[in-house]
Amino acid sequence: MKFVRLMNSRGGRLARGLAGAALIVAGGLTGGPWGLVLAVVGLVPLAAGATGTCLAAPLLRAPARAR
Repeated sequence: MKFVRLMNSRGGRLARGLAGAALIVAGGLTGGPWGLVLAVVGLVPLAAGATGTCLAAPLLRAPARAR
């Protein structure tokens, strides 16, 4: 539960957004098909951070969104 609270906090959302942005930039710098895959994978934490959704929360039986 502490992990989900951390991920739904402002800092957790910021960390997920930064991680997603870093993956997108790394994918753009890598180029080729693997770079595209890396950039698409980076969209997941970026979108989760922007929407305030913790994708690991259902696995931990916790609400996915911050209250």
